Amino acid sequence: MTTLTTPLDDAPLGRLRGAVRGDIVERGDPDYDEARRVYNAMHDKYPALVVRAADASDAMATVDFAREQDLLLAVRGGNHSFSGQGSCDGGIVLDLGRMRGIRVDPEARTAVVQGGCTWADVNHATHAYGLATTGGVVSSTGVGGLTTGGGMGHLARRHGLACDNVLAADLVTADGRAVTCDEERHPDLFWAIRGGGGNVGVVTAFEYRLHPVDDVLGGPVFYPLDADVLRGYRELIAGSSEDFSALLVITLGPPVPFLPERWHGRPLCGLVVCWTGRPEEDRRIRARLDEVGPVLGSAVARVPYPVTNTLFDEMLPAGLHHYGKGHFSPDLSDQAIDVHVSYGAMTPSLQSATVFFPIDGACHRVGQKETAFAYRDAAFSVAVSPALTTRAACEAAVGWVRDYSAALAPHCLQGGYVNFMDHDDAGRVRANYRQNYARLAAIKRRHDPGNLFRLNHNVAPDAMS
Repeated sequence: MTTLTTPLDDAPLGRLRGAVRGDIVERGDPDYDEARRVYNAMHDKYPALVVRAADASDAMATVDFAREQDLLLAVRGGNHSFSGQGSCDGGIVLDLGRMRGIRVDPEARTAVVQGGCTWADVNHATHAYGLATTGGVVSSTGVGGLTTGGGMGHLARRHGLACDNVLAADLVTADGRAVTCDEERHPDLFWAIRGGGGNVGVVTAFEYRLHPVDDVLGGPVFYPLDADVLRGYRELIAGSSEDFSALLVITLGPPVPFLPERWHGRPLCGLVVCWTGRPEEDRRIRARLDEVGPVLGSAVARVPYPVTNTLFDEMLPAGLHHYGKGHFSPDLSDQAIDVHVSYGAMTPSLQSATVFFPIDGACHRVGQKETAFAYRDAAFSVAVSPALTTRAACEAAVGWVRDYSAALAPHCLQGGYVNFMDHDDAGRVRANYRQNYARLAAIKRRHDPGNLFRLNHNVAPDAMS
């Protein structure tokens, strides 16, 4: 595939313009800089075209155009791609951000969600009916990238990963066809989009299973950064029903009113709690949180479920500079805890964090080979994720991330979550997909032999099993 150093021929570009109802943004257009901008400011790329699709037909036309013109194709949904895969230099960006329709069926407990939606969109639409599904913990995260990577969130222990709740999907394949895939129609594609990333096509809509979730006991609790606190967290998750979830975050104390000022900017642990059980059990849950360690500050309260997916929003606006690594852990061993305490004490900024997602419970009731998501035996997914305000500061934190990741590796499973992988993790792709890699490669050969969908954590079609 090529990148453009000269303008496109007028004839094929004219045909694309005639086929697309949305907007086509080129270099030199007034809104070009806005159209090319991505969430992670470390990736500053200059595509030849950005197609802001209005519907699935626009996606089909764009895929055809990129294939016929032999152009790099980047697919962008919510624009959160950690590794910057939502843009490219000299190629074409298919931006689904205007495709944000949602249709909720409260009787069937399902929702059809277009591929440009964010989890804020989904939570808003479904909460009106007292329903929800597993989604991202930053509300501006796109549904497409999170779901096709697997999809972890507050409801995962009770209701499974986001990909486990997909009932069907509309997909544009590399030959420009639109297909609907589910357990009976194109089951190989349906299998691949549930954890296999963007390797086999552009998902223009998902149908999700929904669950009764209304108000929850949620919010943050802060503790000192201490090995005993991490062990307390380990015991809390192991001893709690699946209605309880808590992300553990190692970070610097934020300047919030419920945390004493002396802890602002100092390394500490936080739990982001989500209890979906009965309100009459709230007091017991609060008591369990007190047992984890000395509580420095707490803002846990009864809130609408969507609120729990906005708690990181203010700290993580678009335009920060991110770099990171991901790991899966079968447990949280004492040796791993020592690594986390040591490196967590060097967390470089208020926006930086190491985040632990518990993925046991319902996630373990799906077989290792039932979806492309391969780590059904992991108890936690861990992201080491600094976010800095400048490129130079982020580049200075790269060594900390790599050293931290290397120290963790002996205590973790070999691969990591694809959505936590950065641009320099191509060597981990096979391990990330584990026993499912060979099947993914075979599906890739069948549906995308030319590797049009390569701007992702790529499973190459010519990969040997």
